[in-house]
Amino acid sequence: MGTGSSTNSDNTFHDCDQGEDDQEGGQLYISLKMENYKVKHDLIPHVYGSVPLVGSWDTTKALSMQRESTSTWELSFVVPPNHETLDFKFLLKPKYSSTPCVVEDGADRLLKRGTLQGDARLALFKLNEEEILEYKVLIKADRVSPFDLAASWRAYRENLRPSTVRGIPDVSINPAPQIGGEKGSSASLDLDLEHYEVPTPASANSSMVYAANLTETPRFGIVGKPDGQGSASYMYKDGSANLKGLEVTVPDPAKTYSAAGMVETKSIGMVSPMQKQDSHRGLFVDRGVGSPRLAKSSSSANVTIDHKSEVDPKNPMPAAAGAVAAAAVADQMLGPKEDGHLAIVLVGLPARGKTFTAAKLTRYLRWLGHDTKHFNVGKYRRLKHGANQSADFFRADNPEGMEARNEVAALAMEDMIAWMQEGGGQVGIFDATNSTSRRRNMLMKMAEGNCKIIFLETICTDRQIIERNIRLKIQQSPDYAEEADFEKGYQDFRTRLDNYEKVYEPVDEGSYIKVIDMAKGHGGQIQVNNISGYLPGRIVFFLVNTHLTPRPILLTRHGQSQDNVRGRIGGDTVISDTGEIYAKKLANFVEKRLKNERAASIWTSTLQRTILTANPIVGFPKIQWRALDEINAGVCDGMSYEEIKKNMPDEYESRKKDKLRYRYPRGESYLDVIQRLEPVIIELERQRAPVVVVSHQAVLRALYAYFADRPLKEIPHIEMPLHTIIEIQMGVTGVQEKRYKLMD
Repeated sequence: MGTGSSTNSDNTFHDCDQGEDDQEGGQLYISLKMENYKVKHDLIPHVYGSVPLVGSWDTTKALSMQRESTSTWELSFVVPPNHETLDFKFLLKPKYSSTPCVVEDGADRLLKRGTLQGDARLALFKLNEEEILEYKVLIKADRVSPFDLAASWRAYRENLRPSTVRGIPDVSINPAPQIGGEKGSSASLDLDLEHYEVPTPASANSSMVYAANLTETPRFGIVGKPDGQGSASYMYKDGSANLKGLEVTVPDPAKTYSAAGMVETKSIGMVSPMQKQDSHRGLFVDRGVGSPRLAKSSSSANVTIDHKSEVDPKNPMPAAAGAVAAAAVADQMLGPKEDGHLAIVLVGLPARGKTFTAAKLTRYLRWLGHDTKHFNVGKYRRLKHGANQSADFFRADNPEGMEARNEVAALAMEDMIAWMQEGGGQVGIFDATNSTSRRRNMLMKMAEGNCKIIFLETICTDRQIIERNIRLKIQQSPDYAEEADFEKGYQDFRTRLDNYEKVYEPVDEGSYIKVIDMAKGHGGQIQVNNISGYLPGRIVFFLVNTHLTPRPILLTRHGQSQDNVRGRIGGDTVISDTGEIYAKKLANFVEKRLKNERAASIWTSTLQRTILTANPIVGFPKIQWRALDEINAGVCDGMSYEEIKKNMPDEYESRKKDKLRYRYPRGESYLDVIQRLEPVIIELERQRAPVVVVSHQAVLRALYAYFADRPLKEIPHIEMPLHTIIEIQMGVTGVQEKRYKLMD
């Protein structure tokens, strides 16, 4: 932050240290403030001037200053420390029109390297021959490095452009608290974090569970104890039994697999111009109101030659924006027939993060509305052959072991294809080592005419990460649950790993994505080959931005607002007295919880109740996202639910029947909110430092559902109380959460 300062009667500025620090790439965050206790005519202060502040002396393009208190207005912006002299002036505009405006008297103001040039002066505005308004001007400049900012690269690049919603700068920052600061600072509150911790609501995935155990359950359940002799019988999920011993034949490479009732087709591997365009678009995320995403496609069998698609009533396409639905139909009609279903086939040596990557990708795609399931071949192996197989079972020169492993791989692949063709599933994640070209060719033959395969190879060369993963495997995997001796289990797994390494063949066939040393979130790379289409592009973009660096994400609603007190939805009111108390407690909590995390950042919406809640938090950058604004209630904005029920009974009943898909007239649905939150999720995955998100009930429900892997239908009903902090811990063992209730 700024280290040097100087002051005079009318202007205050903190000048940055000179010398070597100027070469370190830091930025200057400049705050312009104006004070006047006798404001009249409802005039709003604005700023206009040269690059990089505005870039135009056109008064219609002036930047509005944000009201900070009853008498103070503020505007923050960022410039490089070596910027050219910044010329600007203040002007006043009426609140409800752009003209007439009143420009301050006197010469242009000049700012260079955070220092105001020339004589300090008040801002004088001559309203008429007899009336002059005087404003006290305060200027502060603080140096912050890009690392300390810890903001998204899009916010960093666009921070000179004010929000089109309320004229609020995209990025602002408060200096570190000064000794003897203003009354009511967070330091004056006492907060015992453990005292405020409350139990987390029960959830299937809330406790630490081995990731593979959360995958799809095999269609066949063994009745009796497996003996490896083929004498076990198998039960279907619907309860009907297969009385004969299960016999699985590995498909002959010369033949193709075709599901019952499906016309056998072969992919010709063509990429249409539309697919190429979609693949590029899939790598673009717009900051703010949602990036495009693919809705769940209906079965490709439902696309007729006259290009009119019919939606299977058993598998309807969820509500989505027109462009999203169009992308789904375009991929469906212009791509090969099997492109309606996608199989992501994992490849890689053990302890390289395959299952963890598969679990994250499954969670992401489900959250976006794609019907996705994770099929773990190890789970099939343990079901059929038991969990206590030694390393010898995985030797390449063990024909019985090889046959058994190919058998369960074929079983899992058959289950996945049947789920796609019979149940309308869209994306299957096939999780196994698949470490030889022979195994991968077998899977491609089985998939031909049924689904499109993309191989996802995870490669890790960091020995420390591999060692950590091995130890986690011994601690968590059911394969070693009955092994009391950790060292014995460790040596067995090491031997198993050696067996795989002897025959491992990197992927060089078909469509593939190689994720190389991406665990730390920096210094790695991703290689892609023959990847096209909308959804594959989204998957690549997600993988580019994800990593395993442990860090907490804190989610909280704004403090109680005036509309909360009145029972009204939407709006843009300030927080109540109770909300102000929570804001101070939140600041204290953040100060204690993140005291050693100076690279953390605070994210809010552009609505003032979140901005005011985050305002007492100092020392961290604050980023305002339009995408974090509350669900748009349209014509119902500002109404109570009782008023909606009385005046719009049909709308009230429609919302009550399906809160997920219900869209307020001229407003949004929960599915719309999820769509615009995708860039926020990508940024949260990309961040390596803690993030505090201060937002609204519907938005936080959607964000929480992503991390907790909750079904879409549950999102509108997730409890998200006021004055409560949900701490999401992201790390190599998955996602854990804690809750802190600071106030009743």
